[in-house]
Amino acid sequence: MEENRNENGVERLKKSNRYKKRKENLKKSIASEGSAGGAEFGGEHENGSRKNKGAKNGQNSARSKGSKNGSHKGSNSAGGSSSGNSNGANGAHFAGAYPKNNENGAGGSNLNRDGRAKSNSSSAKGANPSAADDASSADAQKKKKHKKRSNMPKSLTGNEPWQKAMEEAIAENKLIHEERLHPLKDANRSDETVRITPLGGLGEIGANMTVFETNTSAIIVDVGMSFPEESMLGVDILIPDFDYVRKIKNKIKGIIITHAHEDHIGAMPYFFKEFQFPIYATPLPLGMISNKFEEHGLKAERSYFRPVQKRQLYQIGDFEVEFIHITHSIIDASALAITTKAGTIIHTGDFKIDHTPIDGYPTDLNRLAYYGDRGVMLLMSDSTNSHKEGITKSESSVGKTFDTIFSSCKGRVIMSTFSSNIHRVYQAIERGVKYGRKVCVIGRSMERNLFTAMELGYVNLDKKIFVDADQVSKYPDNEVLIVTTGSQGETMSALYRMATDEHKYIKIKSTDQVIISAKAIPGNESSVSTVLNYLLKSGAKVAYQDFSEIHVSGHASIEEQKLMLRLIKPKFFLPVHGEYNHIVKHKETAMECGIEEKNIYLMNDGDQMEVCEKYLKRVKTVKTGKVFIDNQINKQISDEIVKHRQNLADAGVAVIIAQIDKNEKRLIQTRVITYGLVADNQTAHFTKEMQGIIEQFLANLKDEILLDHWALEGKIRQAVRKHIFRKIKKYPTIVPVIYLM
Repeated sequence: MEENRNENGVERLKKSNRYKKRKENLKKSIASEGSAGGAEFGGEHENGSRKNKGAKNGQNSARSKGSKNGSHKGSNSAGGSSSGNSNGANGAHFAGAYPKNNENGAGGSNLNRDGRAKSNSSSAKGANPSAADDASSADAQKKKKHKKRSNMPKSLTGNEPWQKAMEEAIAENKLIHEERLHPLKDANRSDETVRITPLGGLGEIGANMTVFETNTSAIIVDVGMSFPEESMLGVDILIPDFDYVRKIKNKIKGIIITHAHEDHIGAMPYFFKEFQFPIYATPLPLGMISNKFEEHGLKAERSYFRPVQKRQLYQIGDFEVEFIHITHSIIDASALAITTKAGTIIHTGDFKIDHTPIDGYPTDLNRLAYYGDRGVMLLMSDSTNSHKEGITKSESSVGKTFDTIFSSCKGRVIMSTFSSNIHRVYQAIERGVKYGRKVCVIGRSMERNLFTAMELGYVNLDKKIFVDADQVSKYPDNEVLIVTTGSQGETMSALYRMATDEHKYIKIKSTDQVIISAKAIPGNESSVSTVLNYLLKSGAKVAYQDFSEIHVSGHASIEEQKLMLRLIKPKFFLPVHGEYNHIVKHKETAMECGIEEKNIYLMNDGDQMEVCEKYLKRVKTVKTGKVFIDNQINKQISDEIVKHRQNLADAGVAVIIAQIDKNEKRLIQTRVITYGLVADNQTAHFTKEMQGIIEQFLANLKDEILLDHWALEGKIRQAVRKHIFRKIKKYPTIVPVIYLM
């Protein structure tokens, strides 16, 4: 494989069967037109000359056969000799320069259509008067034609040696371009296949998780989380449903992590409480997963860590995986080259093409291009910014904005961003130190991630610059930088508690400069707006969207997506990582870059795709969904509980406590308690209504129902719900508590 890695791209291209086949077809096409002279297609280059290799019936010298009264030998040009052509007649070979004049001082050795040289001497003309007349007539026609179009250049195509060489060079270049742009266009193997099943990350932002499998083994790429909707009361995060993993767990050989963002690793602790497989990732993602495992009491599971190096190959079951460095909004992110017997799949992970990254390590375009030249069966690429024109700005541009803010601020600077955006945090701290500020990091995840990156050597900061939150008040405001979590408006975050005056040590002041260096994740807009309102009411200055470069995306815009498509040149394309409108737009971009529409598929979570060199198709749909997690207890919440909570919030609850004389089927006493159903001043009237409903129910009650307490409560619940729906068009939660006397 190493030899192939270093092989010249054109040499490798010319070895392909498709190239050889098309080359042969082109030669036949040229021969069928009666063109025997000139350079043979595909000749070798040696010291600037082209040599024809062997003639079918030809001679070894470049001779021009003259008339029956004599012949002359044409002198070869400096480019080298011709060793014959495929029609058996030898002609002077085009060698990068025009042929020299012949011995008789003629204007050069030209070729007839049958491949023999014709002389410009009088003896040659005399040998065949008819041919000479034809030539004179043709010359006259040409002169007449050129006289009318005196400004037109001499034809660049024809039967002259240099003209044929031009034609063949054009044809060969077209062939090379076609092979270069579509290396697997005619590939047609279907004996080996790979199946790809997204369990999360499509039709949404977050919860990324994808299964790749062959007949005998499987790998999982990323195990992420997403945020709940506001209506999901008491739910902190969502994770993918692992039902399909349970069905194929005996095939799974490992988990591969592209990078350390929560939407790619956030579900790992919950996954590992049920399954244990080797985890292949670069050091920073493993470090952040280690922190999560420690929080969940999974320290022993760190024995499954398999730290990887980029540009190295790892055999994981039937999959050969290479981690390729890419730039993103987090350090140490990777794209994946997954090679199987069926072909190569490139999974970009989340990416952007940042040429001036903070750590100085740009995207490894060479490795991506290497796989593109070899031939990529399938590309799966980040669609998040598929509507954004142009290119995404470099992370380094944010540092310049920080400089502007820090240099003019006379009070404290409070900067909030994603806890995993280490380079953003680093840039803020670097500016804080530059302007003489002590740094206070607040927020458990922020502290943990920053110090993990420092421990692993990804950022270099002096620990002496840091102070604890309870020490901030000891320093002048213009000497303080606070870096905190809460950029998404999370109600338990440090920034939210500061904004609502609930933080133990930090209270917002009117002299504070607050920077929210993040964009709201879809679904979090309302929460972010709430925090902004609180901060502004406190009198603080807030830099959010009014600064164009206070935040830059970590995802590729359209021109970067095009570059990825052009480098990889896949036969098939699956746009991933984004809502449906994102992947639709990414499909349009791919078609602009030459990928056929029939070779692109828009997946949904649960769609199982089968791919080989011959086809890409959906073969079935597997069960997917989301599992609700309560972070306070770090445990799963059932769907039923969440539905009950939603119903309580939407329709309220009524508790009916009743004593019933079972012998006389008479209501003795009733008490009704409601929440979110009727106003307090209407409770007495509502209680009387409930009494009437229960009395009517008892009057028509069959005796056997009184023998089944649960059935009795169920019937009362049903009767009350029907009545309330008729009155207010809602189905509240009804809790009957019945005492039979």
